Amino acid sequence: MTRKNVWIAGLTAPVMIAMLLLFAGPPSVRATDQSSAATAEVKIDNFSFGPQTITVHVGATVTWTNRDDIPHTSVSTDGVFKSKVLDTDEKFSYTFTKAGTYPYFCSVHPKMTGQIVVQ
Repeated sequence: MTRKNVWIAGLTAPVMIAMLLLFAGPPSVRATDQSSAATAEVKIDNFSFGPQTITVHVGATVTWTNRDDIPHTSVSTDGVFKSKVLDTDEKFSYTFTKAGTYPYFCSVHPKMTGQIVVQ
């Protein structure tokens, strides 16, 4: 056994992890307005969906919350999902099981649009 191997073999696990982090550097992090979590939130406020476009993975659940004083809906343009009319602070959730792009709108205010991109 070489001298280097003996030295590494004598280290405790926490010390080895600390050394790996020290030499490898911090993990890379990217800031985006897209979500890749198992859940994602869309806020309805001031006659708009925010964020207007959101990206999630297959199996993710998206929840729309009406923060406006006016009733709104979230309706898929191709009929995949359709919320009831949501009053202030009411929520609607849908779980996406297939990859694709899902444009949607508010049936009460059709100029309000958004889209979910499922990867």
